[in-house]
Amino acid sequence: MSKNNWGWSVKIFILSICLSVVFSTISQSLFPTLPNILSVVVILFFIALSTIFDMIGVAIASTNKEKLKKDQFKDCWQTANKLCDNTEKVSSFCCDVVGDICGILSGAGGVSLVLNLDIKDANLYLLVTCLVSSLIAGLTIFAKAIMKKKAVQKAEQVLLTTCQFLNVVAKPRLIFAKIKQKISKNK
Repeated sequence: MSKNNWGWSVKIFILSICLSVVFSTISQSLFPTLPNILSVVVILFFIALSTIFDMIGVAIASTNKEKLKKDQFKDCWQTANKLCDNTEKVSSFCCDVVGDICGILSGAGGVSLVLNLDIKDANLYLLVTCLVSSLIAGLTIFAKAIMKKKAVQKAEQVLLTTCQFLNVVAKPRLIFAKIKQKISKNK
């Protein structure tokens, strides 16, 4: 393993732990207080988020950088290049970090949902627990299977959409950086 790969692995390990702590804390404090229907909505949100990030990670790993057309990407060509140049890191972050954390959180949400049902009968409790966890796993796998096929077939389109979104999210930060730069020049 190269030194650069070890450094990335350590960074992603620390990032994973930090994100897990933050999201676990939020979900542990959130799920027990939510009504059951909202718990289901939050579980579905985590499944969707996991699926979307998995699709992005697979699409970027599937993109052939040589086939990208600069005119197709217009304003987000630099972002697309950066993502493609860091394929293994982007894919690892999207699929492993975000995808897996969301999978764990949706499972934790399922456990919390079953606990909120306050089932007294042990056999029924076991049945409902197995049913809920199986539904969450099945829905996650089903959604990811559909999205992975789309991600491979339309990798460049997924990359383009991702880059456009990232540019919209990053622009306010860039605008504030330019303002800060102008202020510091005027001093």
